[in-house]
Amino acid sequence: MFTCKEYKKAESLEEAWTLNQKRGNLLIGGMLWVKMGQRRVQTVIDLSGLGLNEIEEDDEEFRIGCMTTLRQMETHEGLLAYTNGAVRESLRHIVGVQFRNVATVGGSIFGRFGFSDVLTMLLAMDSFVELYKGGVLPMAEFVNRRRDRDILVRIIIKKTAGRFAYQSVRGAKTDFPTLAVAAARMNGTVRLSIGARPARAMLLTLEDPSAKAGTDLQERPLSEEEAGRFAGYAWEQVPVGSNLRGSAEYRRELVKVLVKRACLSL
Repeated sequence: MFTCKEYKKAESLEEAWTLNQKRGNLLIGGMLWVKMGQRRVQTVIDLSGLGLNEIEEDDEEFRIGCMTTLRQMETHEGLLAYTNGAVRESLRHIVGVQFRNVATVGGSIFGRFGFSDVLTMLLAMDSFVELYKGGVLPMAEFVNRRRDRDILVRIIIKKTAGRFAYQSVRGAKTDFPTLAVAAARMNGTVRLSIGARPARAMLLTLEDPSAKAGTDLQERPLSEEEAGRFAGYAWEQVPVGSNLRGSAEYRRELVKVLVKRACLSL
């Protein structure tokens, strides 16, 4: 059972950061995973009073506060239009609407969980994290960093022109993914993010055949041959393992299948 001795609703990010430097203290978001663990905490630190639960959008980017819920992302019209529904597809299987109304994007991203659908999706995009002390970092750099006691303030998604797709396989509709794949075409590249390996998501970046041929990627879809070639490359490059949701051999085959499907749907 999860227990704590004190509760503190932070009045500023500086106060929250200072409190969070004590090893016995804990920042909380929706507390959906924390409450399931066996842990004793001195002080839980709540960021809900700092106005970090909104999605801001302008002509260049989306800025998503760390306390924004997964449901807010799932239903945001700007994100849905920009990604042609790929963000919604990456979120809609996560447990249920009640869960997504509470779970926060900050908890999902800062935890860098292997099973995180939202991390897998954002890694394929032109996305960044803003840390209170660490500044702004590309998502691809942040995902491989060791966890520390900084505070993730918001997620930034640049509105880089592109196409996006998301594919996953689950043992049951609301279960964690056995394997997840996000794909994006932008800036003359194809970006493939593979999550639930079961380790945290990893990114492959390949040259877009359309860019080399001088063709507008918005006009020409990837061919079966090109998608198959990318799938074969991912099959060779992506390390996978076994857990209760699937063996390494099964996941290796899923990499090939889901990457090809995602590439064809771009």
